[in-house]
Amino acid sequence: MTSDAHAASTPRRWLAAHAAGQRHWLGLAAAAGIAVGALTVAQMALLAWIVSRLLVAGEPLGALGWAFLALVVVLLARALCQWGQEVAGQEASLRIRRAIRSELLDHLAAMGPVRAGARHSAGLASQLVEQVEALDGYFARFLPQLRLSVAIPLLILLVVAWLDWLAALFLLLAAPLIPLFMALVGMGAERLNRDQFAAVSRLSGHFLDRVRGIATLQLFHRTREAGIEVHAAADRYRRLSMRTLRVAFLSSAVLEFFASVSIAVVAIYVGFGLLGYIDLGPAAELSLFSGLLVLLLAPEFFQPLRSLAQHYHDRAAALGAADGMLALLAEPLRRADGGAALPSSDERLLALEGVTLSHPGRGQVLGPLSIAVTAGETLVVSGPSGAGKSALLQLLAGFVTPDQGARRVREPLRIAWMDQRPLLIHGSLADNLRLAAPQASEAELQQALERAGLAELVAALPRGIDTGLGERGSGLSGGQAQRLALARVFLSDAELVLLDEPTASLDEASEARVVASLRRLAGEGRALVIATHHPALMAMAERRLALDAGRVCHSAGGRADER
Repeated sequence: MTSDAHAASTPRRWLAAHAAGQRHWLGLAAAAGIAVGALTVAQMALLAWIVSRLLVAGEPLGALGWAFLALVVVLLARALCQWGQEVAGQEASLRIRRAIRSELLDHLAAMGPVRAGARHSAGLASQLVEQVEALDGYFARFLPQLRLSVAIPLLILLVVAWLDWLAALFLLLAAPLIPLFMALVGMGAERLNRDQFAAVSRLSGHFLDRVRGIATLQLFHRTREAGIEVHAAADRYRRLSMRTLRVAFLSSAVLEFFASVSIAVVAIYVGFGLLGYIDLGPAAELSLFSGLLVLLLAPEFFQPLRSLAQHYHDRAAALGAADGMLALLAEPLRRADGGAALPSSDERLLALEGVTLSHPGRGQVLGPLSIAVTAGETLVVSGPSGAGKSALLQLLAGFVTPDQGARRVREPLRIAWMDQRPLLIHGSLADNLRLAAPQASEAELQQALERAGLAELVAALPRGIDTGLGERGSGLSGGQAQRLALARVFLSDAELVLLDEPTASLDEASEARVVASLRRLAGEGRALVIATHHPALMAMAERRLALDAGRVCHSAGGRADER
């Protein structure tokens, strides 16, 4: 589905479309369930026949050995069909959930790191894990049971009507009450589940933000207040969960009440009919076999409807989860023409041709402009805050797709990206370095640290390169984190290195070390594109571009670029 199709889709249609892709497994689950229903009728008929032969005909127990053997065979076959129903339903659910998770991940990848990064990582994790898993009951149990709730009661109704049409009429009149109350309660449950999923996404983000900022909270003595806020958010989620459970238990109690009353009416009719107190309709023709079989089938008539009512909350949970996932899938994707790849003989590594870029709520932030990056050059992009420097680097990296124009690349082009806040994971220094080169030896790691100007610092640490870092590089200063990110660039074999304000918020000494490392990087023949307004970095430029309001207002050095 495209994003436009997702925007026009409803949760029900979206879930139905995914279910259609696994109709074979779902059909197999329903067929096994119908077989279970038919074997249940056979089981009850055998029980009623055995009791009737023992009590009415007075046959000895030994003469009914074949009937008991047939009963055992029916019970085994019924258990096997129930197992098949469960396995087929779970297989369909597993395949659909895998497809939905892949669809979400593909959409996030198509959105790119910039637009996907606008969503909270904890909320996305909740959607990809908890909300996708919430679809399990809907596909594995509710959809097969939806068919069984029609087929099995109809089968039992035909058998009861053959035995006693008046008892069948009682069952038929009582049957609509359960779906009616199930639908009434289900509408409220769907809304509650939607609110519950929204609450758990907010709680995940709230908790993750507090964990990430625990050092700052401790520094300003705000940990107690943060704990109270997390407790309040968790308590709101608890209240929503309890409201959902109250609705579930209330609906189950109502449905059990109506089913029990209906079974009791049939039991009274059969009992008084057998005693001869009722001569209405076929009551006088009731025998122990037919009366007992009707009594045994009456609970089984309502059982598929009661099971459907139990799984109806799986449907409400699935609709609530699908609502949030559809909101993500409805995010529009830009699909501009990338243009033909640059030939391998071209001196240009990458070229933007007549590109423009817009952001929601901000309008056009870049372009139209055309820029080319040649092999081995150092290009510095400057301009005031909001001029479009970061947006230009994001376009060069391919993190976003232009609204118009083309991004042409000389394939294969290896690109390295370094942000002003580099990504550092919870792990050792070696773990962070190996993000760029997983197979790098310790000697190669040490060489990269030396080139980045971190060798002396790492040598002074008690555990050296195995020293652990906290979340987001906790334990390193801003300049050390930048140089560690530069060491990763040295480890990579990237031909084009994009740097977004690499010396932002650094003191003069740290800035000088980072600039020295960048000069070493440029000396290796790699192309560097640096977005900055720091004079020390501008002095490295072989070519400079000045941006203003998203357009090139000045170009110096190298060849002229189109504006």
